[in-house]
Order: sequence, then structure tokens, then C-alpha cells
Amino acid sequence: MAETVEGIDSQFHNELIVLEWIFTILFTTEYLVRIFVSKKPLRYIFSFYGIIDLLSILPMFFSLFLAGSHILSSFRILRLLRLFRVFRLIDFMEESSRLKVALLASKAKIMVFLYAVLIISVLIGTLMYYIEGPENGFTSIPKSVFYTIVTLTTVGYGDMVPTTALGQFFSMILMVTGYGIIAVPTGIVGVEIAKEVGRKLNSNSEQQKFRTSLNGIVCAHCNKEGHRNDADYCYSCGHHLKS
Repeated sequence: MAETVEGIDSQFHNELIVLEWIFTILFTTEYLVRIFVSKKPLRYIFSFYGIIDLLSILPMFFSLFLAGSHILSSFRILRLLRLFRVFRLIDFMEESSRLKVALLASKAKIMVFLYAVLIISVLIGTLMYYIEGPENGFTSIPKSVFYTIVTLTTVGYGDMVPTTALGQFFSMILMVTGYGIIAVPTGIVGVEIAKEVGRKLNSNSEQQKFRTSLNGIVCAHCNKEGHRNDADYCYSCGHHLKS
């Protein structure tokens, strides 16, 4: 990123190249070590992160042999994807898993929502094309649909502006509708997350009830512990607990 800033690159070009090679060597060493210590190296090599690791180090080596390979340097940005490994930390595993379950559970609802938004955009875009016409910048239905989506998402580039009263009326409806639509996906996913949290709490509650229903009696025959309070026989060997 610093190389694309003209003032920085002109002043620190050599230093940036040296740093780039240092990082490349470090990433290459790590990549080779991962292959060496992995019990299934091919599985790592062809995994998502394995491919990302490889693509992030190849551009610098290609620059030694291929002229014009600096174009491939943009692939180095793939190294940023390695930051997603933070989600594999223990502290984040449960939360990321909960979010994944919520997104999968709401997939059908979100698809229906997006399909409805697409239909609205096409219908209103077609109307805007016939209402405004090419003389007002609405030169085609696809371009009018683009205006509709931009307005519906409250982005509003301003490159296309309706001039007729009817066109402005439909635009106002789109703007107001857009504010309501923004909250829909958040609500869908939020409900699923709440359900998942509820299931997790119920599961923890059941586990706690199970733990409190156990006693500290140890089987004299097999030394197993953790029997139910109302148990007369060992759950492991069947020996009578009071004999």
C-alpha cells in the first residue's frame, strides 16, 4: 500500500523492497515449516489457507525471472486473509460458530428478501425509464435499475436525477423504503442469533441439572464415580453400590 503513494515510494523505494523481501522470506519459511510438520502436507497445501499462503509469496519470486511480473504484486494483498486465522483462536471459536449457525439458518429468508428487492428494483427501474426517458439520463432499463438500486440502498451517487414530478415521487418512495429495508437482514440474522443463544443457554442449564443430580458415591468394584442420586447399581460394571 505504501508503494502506491508516490511521495513515500520515491523516498523509501529501496527500503520498501528490502522489507518486502524480509516478509517474503518469513512467509516462505513459515509455509515450508507448515508443510514439514503437517501429518498430511497435501491436505494443507490444497486447503484454503494453504493456497492463500502460496499465492502471497509467489509474486516476489516471479519478479526474479519474469519481466512485468510486478503486476502480480497485487496478489500479495492476499496475506491480509491470513488475519482470518484469528477466528480459529479458542476465545472466538464459540462466537464464530454461533454466527455461522445463525447465517446458515437465515439463508433461505435472506435469499427471499434479496429476490424481493431485485424484483422491486427491476419494476421501479423500468417505470423510471419510461417516466424520465433518455433525455433525463435514463438511457436504458439496466441503467435505470442501477439508479433504483443506488436510491434504494440510500447511497445516492447523484449521477442520475429525476426531473419529472412522477419520477421524483417514485424516488421518494424508494428512499423511504430503503430505510426500512436496511433493517430487515439485521433483524433476520439477529433473531437466529438469539435462538442460537437460547439453545446454548438451555443446553448449559440441562448440563447443570445433570451435574447436580450426581452424587459422590464411588463404586467399590470398579472405582467409577459420578453416579445418579437415585442409582442403586454402577453405570459401568453393574455392581450394587451399597454392597
